[in-house]
Amino acid sequence: MHDIRAIRETPEAFDAALSRRGLAPLSASLLALDEARRAMILAAETAQADQNRASKEVGAAKARGDDGEFERLRALVAEKKAEVARLTAQAGQQDEALRAALAEIPNLPLDEVPDGADEADNVEIRRWGTPRALDFTAQEHFDIAGVKPGLDLAMAAKLSGSRFMVLKGAVARVHRALAQFMIDTHTTEHGLTECWTPVLVKDEAMYGTGNLPKFAEDSYQTTNGWWLIPTSEVTMTNFAAGEILDGATLPVRMTAHTHCFRSEAGSAGKDTTGILRQHQFEKVEMVTLCKPEDALAEHERMTACAEAILQKLELPYRTIVLCTGDMGFGSQKTHDIEVWVPGQGTYREISSCSTCGTFQARRMNGRYRPEGGGKPEFLATLNGSGLAVGRCLIAVLENGQQADGSVDLPAALHPWLGGKTRITPEGALV
Repeated sequence: MHDIRAIRETPEAFDAALSRRGLAPLSASLLALDEARRAMILAAETAQADQNRASKEVGAAKARGDDGEFERLRALVAEKKAEVARLTAQAGQQDEALRAALAEIPNLPLDEVPDGADEADNVEIRRWGTPRALDFTAQEHFDIAGVKPGLDLAMAAKLSGSRFMVLKGAVARVHRALAQFMIDTHTTEHGLTECWTPVLVKDEAMYGTGNLPKFAEDSYQTTNGWWLIPTSEVTMTNFAAGEILDGATLPVRMTAHTHCFRSEAGSAGKDTTGILRQHQFEKVEMVTLCKPEDALAEHERMTACAEAILQKLELPYRTIVLCTGDMGFGSQKTHDIEVWVPGQGTYREISSCSTCGTFQARRMNGRYRPEGGGKPEFLATLNGSGLAVGRCLIAVLENGQQADGSVDLPAALHPWLGGKTRITPEGALV
């Protein structure tokens, strides 16, 4: 959510930032709504003052025995009371119209974010690791011999349709181990507090993180009104909704492992084979609540936490900064981390880490009180994948594949697998 006061002060800068996202100027229409709202509020306040003044004069007229003036003033009080009610209602409608308009506008990119129209204009900032040279043709995860017994996409389609998965045996065990490895690493080495949250939330929670109203079609809603979360960013960020946190407790750094649900609206025909793009998946999410001035440093820290997981798993990756045309709705700046997948011979997104500034906090009224007192201020919020479990499973299986169809598993994962180190060509974990 944008601060209308900031738009009033610098409308040209607001429109210039929108243009970097490929959007037309909006300050004029927003300020017209704001002016109408403020004029209605002033009119209501003026009518209220007239009502209060007339109410005081009613008593004086009655005390004087001036029946004519008494009746006139009493009628005026009733008239002003009705006028106040009407003007207040109209001011409320104007306020809601302004709020609805602001709710549809994406966050403004930071100056340092590169300009661009789409993913082709994203900028790579670093790489880690070197893709392994293979003396055989790399297979995608669903074609690796040792993986096939543990990946039952036909059963998933029978149960639920396309974009679902059933994992069995060794593959299911590796998937579970990855999630536990991630959450344990973040809590014991990165200082994040583990959380367990609902996967069903109210409208207000989805609105607070920017998933509603603009992106309702991207999520699932139950018949009684709950929303299935697209990620636990929704729940953990909303811990701050309507709250005033003690500034001395900041930053608050959290992580959660949850199921996530996305309709994948608009992705027809994309990544339909295998488990890369699913309606239901698991993710270890990271969320940080901090002071706005600390947000960029926290963004770098969060990105490093996600990268550390890939480094421990010895998976080559690259980190890019998204251009203005490819950033998410609520983001001021986003780092995507893309892991090497040999079966496709390319890097694919496995984590997205974003700083949102005060954008989400304004939507949910999440604030903190500075140390030493003072007026509460809006928090900055950040979120990032640490990591997407299914996509990490793909990377582990494809990078560890051997010519005979077996899969060597990363050494860092062995303790979470009871000391097992590989998947045989027959699909056994040994």
